[in-house]
Amino acid sequence: MTDIVFYEKPGCGGNARQRALLEAAGHTLQRRNLLTAPWTRDSLLPFLAPLPVAQWFNRAAPRVKRGEVVPEALDAEAALALLLAEPLLIRRPLMQRPDGARLVGFDLAEVAAFVGLSPADPATAGPALAGALEGCAAAPGAKPCPSPSPSH
Repeated sequence: MTDIVFYEKPGCGGNARQRALLEAAGHTLQRRNLLTAPWTRDSLLPFLAPLPVAQWFNRAAPRVKRGEVVPEALDAEAALALLLAEPLLIRRPLMQRPDGARLVGFDLAEVAAFVGLSPADPATAGPALAGALEGCAAAPGAKPCPSPSPSH
């Protein structure tokens, strides 16, 4: 199986479900805190550059949800500066394989191709599970992920 560097938000239930799926499939994760990683333009841009700018952002981030940050209104330079200043805005998880390949987010089909999960495997199949793996979908009655500070 694959050894994956997995950048996550500590305490995020969505990231916990994503980790559990990858680990159940036999992958080893090197967990890293997305919020405190020493991001630079050169370390973050290789994850993001293949995607449209709007897909760089965590849609569940409070500033995005409140409309203070509108990803579609930003060019790449402005977006990158904002993400470096506020890592909570970065779409997660970020994953990197030993060969240097990178992935942003947890679209089940993309993750399956990235690390070799089988779409036919009952653990990875089904629209309900797929929806629970991308973003911050919380179970009914569950508490939302902790925020690092009230201003974010």
